[in-house]
Amino acid sequence: MSATLSAATPAPARRRATGARNGSRWSNALFIVPFLVVYLLLLVLPLLKGIYMSLQDVDMLSQTADFVGFKNYSDLWHDDIFRGAVRNTFAFVAMSTPVFVALGLGLALALNRPGRTAAALRAIFFGSSVLSVTIVTLVWKLVLMPHQGLLANLTHATGLPDLSPLTSEAWALPTVAAVTVWWIIGLPMMLFLAALQQVPGEVYEAAALDNASRWRTLWHITLPAIRRTVALVAVIEVILQFQLFGQAQLLTQGGPNNSSRPIVQFIYEAGFQHWTLGAAAAASQVLFGIMLIAMAVQVYISSRKESY
Repeated sequence: MSATLSAATPAPARRRATGARNGSRWSNALFIVPFLVVYLLLLVLPLLKGIYMSLQDVDMLSQTADFVGFKNYSDLWHDDIFRGAVRNTFAFVAMSTPVFVALGLGLALALNRPGRTAAALRAIFFGSSVLSVTIVTLVWKLVLMPHQGLLANLTHATGLPDLSPLTSEAWALPTVAAVTVWWIIGLPMMLFLAALQQVPGEVYEAAALDNASRWRTLWHITLPAIRRTVALVAVIEVILQFQLFGQAQLLTQGGPNNSSRPIVQFIYEAGFQHWTLGAAAAASQVLFGIMLIAMAVQVYISSRKESY
C-alpha cells in the first residue's frame, strides 16, 4: 500500500518532502552547535595542547620550547616527590570516597522524613558545602592551631596531651580528608535524599505488612532501588577527590615532609613556582589517565553489581 502511494506521489512532491525533512534535521542540529564549540574550545583543544606541551621542555622566560619526547614522563617516574604525591592522592581518595558514600547515605536515611527538625538539619548539613575552601580552611586552622586552637583548649581542659594533627606526618592527610568530608558531605546527602524520595511508599508498606526488619528493608528494597545513585555518587566523588588542591595547600602546604602533597599541588608548584611547564603538563596527563582508569574501574564494578 505504501509503495503504491509512493509511486502515485509526483516526483517534485517527493523531493520537496525529502528536502523538508533534511532541512528540519539540519535546523535541529544547529541547537547543539554552541555546545560543540564550547566543548572543543574549552576541553578538547586544551587537552591536546597539554599533551603536546608535555612532550616539550618549555622555558617561560625566553618563550622557547624544545621537543624532548617522553623525557618529562621519565623524570616524573624517578621523582620521589611526585611519586609521594601520587601515593597521597590515592590514599586521600581511598579515605574520603567511602565515607562520602556511607555517611551521605546514612544522613539521607536519617533525615528522609517530614518535619521542621529534619528540614533544619538538612539545611545545616548542606549549608557547609556552599562555603568557599578559603573560609573552610581558615575555620579549621583556628580549630586545629597548636597550643591555642579549640582542639588544644579541649585537650588542656580534659588533661589530655597536646594534639597537632596538621604538623604530624601520620595525621596530616587524614585531617585534610576529615575537613573535606565536613565541608561537602551535603552534596551526596542531597543526591541520596532525592533518590530515596523516588522510592514508592507502597513498597515499604508491603514490607511492613510482611514484618520485614529495617535491615532487610534497607538491603532488599532501599539499596536496590537507589543503586544507580550510589554509583553516581561514587563516581562523582572519585573525580572530585582526585583533584584535591585547596585544602592541602591552605592547611598543610603539602607538609610535613611531603606527607599531604597531592598531585594537583605538585602540578601547581611545578608550573607556577618552578616554571617547568613541560613537567607540569606531563603530571597533568598522568592525573588525567589515573582518573580515567579509576572511573572505568568504578563503572565496571557498579555494572557488575547491578547485573548480579
